[in-house]
Amino acid sequence: MAGALPSGRTVLITGATGFIGIHLVRSLLARGDTLTVLTRNPARARKLLGHEVQIVSELAALSASTPIDAIVNLAGARILDLPWTRARRAVLMSSRIGTTSALIALGERLERRPRVLVSASAIGYYGVHGDEPLDEQAAAQPIFQSTLCQQWEQAASAAERLGIRTVRLRLGLVLGRDGGALPALARPVRMGLGAIIGTGRQWLSWIHLDDTVRLIEFCLDSAALRGAVNAVAPGAVTHRAFQQQLAATLHRPLWLRIPGALLRVAMGERAQLLVDGQRVVPAQASAAGFEFRYPGLGAALQQLLGRPRSF
Repeated sequence: MAGALPSGRTVLITGATGFIGIHLVRSLLARGDTLTVLTRNPARARKLLGHEVQIVSELAALSASTPIDAIVNLAGARILDLPWTRARRAVLMSSRIGTTSALIALGERLERRPRVLVSASAIGYYGVHGDEPLDEQAAAQPIFQSTLCQQWEQAASAAERLGIRTVRLRLGLVLGRDGGALPALARPVRMGLGAIIGTGRQWLSWIHLDDTVRLIEFCLDSAALRGAVNAVAPGAVTHRAFQQQLAATLHRPLWLRIPGALLRVAMGERAQLLVDGQRVVPAQASAAGFEFRYPGLGAALQQLLGRPRSF
């Protein structure tokens, strides 16, 4: 789809050394875009991303005359890794809101403002809604995972006041073979230790990594697309169905169960991410004409993990 910004644009990316960011950088370079990466670890970024990108460790290094057509903001500390202590919650907030606010400040001082900001968020925005299908108009809730995303998106929305088209990309579980959650989910299943958590009826809204990168590019290109966009495949499944499909793809049994109550005791509020889930639908992306290469879980897992059965 031809968009407002042709290939060859200049793009500033945060979070470029993360799981999604590395693949996005490769794809944008292949399109002919010129990339600048903001990172706290320039040496690591150079090693991962090569010499085709400009690397800066602070936004102050960019002068007001720096040409930036678009910004993709993927920065943020991992949410599930550590307990949500008061200190950890502050880190999760600051790593998202601080970086996003700094990008808005950059936009204010640039002589020519970026045309578009695509800023990551997450489907945790919606909180816990049971079996209710959630499009971009669904309400948020007063719980931490939702509040975190609300404040993150509020910081990004400040770009609209500068005349910058802003897309708030609410990411679901991104599936890829070399990062994200899938390797950790697949490992116990490969060992014959795959398990169903809780009732297994909680919804899991996922998206293939390839579609994630393509959707970010689609948001950059589509001049009419703005606001919240759910980055999930149309084929959300229950946790039980996901685990069953994963086990079938890896030709392994699935027989263990982990009580949801046990996880809630061990993990506290973090357990909501595993035990409750959200049934999210990509209404905005579909209405704008985005076509998923992997709308169904079976094909996605087969492409990422599948292998022929040996006899």
